[in-house]
Amino acid sequence: MTRHPGPRAPRRTASPVLLFLAALLALLPALSVLTAPGARAADGDPAVSLSKKEAGKGGEITVSGSGWRAEALLMLLICGQSTPERGVVGGTNSCANADGRAVTTDKKGAFSKKLPVTEPPKPCPCVVHVATVTGEQALADAVFTVAGHPTADLPEQTGDGKLAVLATTRLEGDSSLLTWFGAPPARRLVFTVGNLGSAPVKDPVFEIGTAHGVYAPQWEERQWRGTVAPGAKAQIKLPVELSAGAHGDYQVSLRYGEKVLAEQPWGVGRPWGVTLFWVLLCLVVPAAVFRIGMAVVDKLRPRPVGSHRTRTPATRRRPKRRGHTGAGEGRDATTAPGATTEATTNAAATTDATTNAATTTDATTAVLPWFTPDSAPSENRPRPTTKGQA
Repeated sequence: MTRHPGPRAPRRTASPVLLFLAALLALLPALSVLTAPGARAADGDPAVSLSKKEAGKGGEITVSGSGWRAEALLMLLICGQSTPERGVVGGTNSCANADGRAVTTDKKGAFSKKLPVTEPPKPCPCVVHVATVTGEQALADAVFTVAGHPTADLPEQTGDGKLAVLATTRLEGDSSLLTWFGAPPARRLVFTVGNLGSAPVKDPVFEIGTAHGVYAPQWEERQWRGTVAPGAKAQIKLPVELSAGAHGDYQVSLRYGEKVLAEQPWGVGRPWGVTLFWVLLCLVVPAAVFRIGMAVVDKLRPRPVGSHRTRTPATRRRPKRRGHTGAGEGRDATTAPGATTEATTNAAATTDATTNAATTTDATTAVLPWFTPDSAPSENRPRPTTKGQA
């Protein structure tokens, strides 16, 4: 049985307009990337360009950049012993830090700044090193040649050495009496690292950052002298110091390369000695000023008339004594016959007991106040007889 072929269905061919639209839609993402300004900024890779690739000491170059974080603070340095591939060997110790410049990026992450040309402490090859100061770490290097500066080969690369913290970090040290009065607090960050790589790590350069509250850490480089062999470990102690008068809660961070190895909290007490000093100063100074003012007023005030003359104490008068008789009171003492006027006057004027005794001796006939002339003892009276005598 034979099958007769039926009529074939007509093939639908794509319209040229539809093909063009499909190709345009496929090319739109690539065109947007190529035509969009600041494509490197979208990728997050900062870029640096120089107005001159070579200049001598005392000259000046213009450093431009794009792709950085908006309104970020950057530091521009000329560093020796560095390449963009290996970075700055030895950290910022290889850079001319005294002649660096700071710049802030605009809202698009771009900047342009003039940088004086100076000789770095290390020989070339040299770069212009640009890095962020605060916030998220970002850096970029541009090749630069300092004319007339010596050139040397880069030190041998240590290999694939990798350091990791093996134990809990701690802070050692105590505050001294000077810290209580506002001296900078200082500690030692102690940690143990191990080399997990296949090559030794010689004289590693760590970074220690101190942060207070919500602020970003301020990083400082600390180099440790020694070598950590592959598979070995070593205990490292690095100094940590805060600013004068610092107090509150701080966070100490340890970083090696681009990786933060450990963080350690640090509570710093308030320097109460400074507070005590100001309190005492506020009390002593007004008191001293008051005393000085009172002394000046007492010195300058007018004196009353005649106050400078010396006053002599008045002569104390001796009260008169009344004589007492045997019969009763109220009778005045009488002077015995023969007593002189001079003896009576001396007995009334003297005040102390010694003069009274001398006056009584001179006035032999003076009668004591409790005797009367009739009852005074006399030498002519017969003596009383005793028992047994006739």
